[in-house]
Amino acid sequence: MLAATSDDESALRERRCIASGDIAPEDRLVRFVVSPDGEVVPDLDGKLPGRGLWLTADAKAFAKALAKNDFSKAAKTKVTARSDLLEHVERLLTARLLSDLGMARRAGLVDSGFDQVVRALDKKIPPVVFFHACDGAEDGYRKIFAALHSRELSGETIGILSRDELSLALGKENVVHAAIRPSALANRLVLNAKRLAGLRGSRPELQKTELQKNSKPNSKEPRPKGANESSL
Repeated sequence: MLAATSDDESALRERRCIASGDIAPEDRLVRFVVSPDGEVVPDLDGKLPGRGLWLTADAKAFAKALAKNDFSKAAKTKVTARSDLLEHVERLLTARLLSDLGMARRAGLVDSGFDQVVRALDKKIPPVVFFHACDGAEDGYRKIFAALHSRELSGETIGILSRDELSLALGKENVVHAAIRPSALANRLVLNAKRLAGLRGSRPELQKTELQKNSKPNSKEPRPKGANESSL
């Protein structure tokens, strides 16, 4: 569990997907609302007025919702949705992640670079979110994971962004590893990273950037302790 907020504040509500009918936590779905002119609009912050229409962050769910007119059915009125809705939401989520990373850097919440990230683990308040470039070497990821375990720490690992994207967001060259200390920004980064993972991970042409790393780094390096040390 990220330590940025209390359990009550950080708990995610569950929502029903308009395409599948499945119920899932909000970090697995994207909220939409209907604009005054009847257009379906993504609401990443969950703050736009109107009834929320929740759709699983998955390419198949997006395709079904568009093909079967699920937005109109859920809204109980005729609405329109752009044909490239999945790509549009993916761009919005990517831009939000990069923006929030930059904001975290300016707030002094970020340590970037392999050595800096490892040293940050020994600080009084260690980082809880770890970014690793999806096109970076696995060796660094494994070593940081092992360092986490040796200190009995846990954290969320995000591998959905490329080296170029991380470098752009953090204003440095060749960023492969970055760590974020506990904060509301850290929580929001994880929230939107999980959504982006669903969209990118469910598209064959983007399998290389799949967030989920279901196997352990190696047999001698078990996961850090904690229920939510999911690898994204």
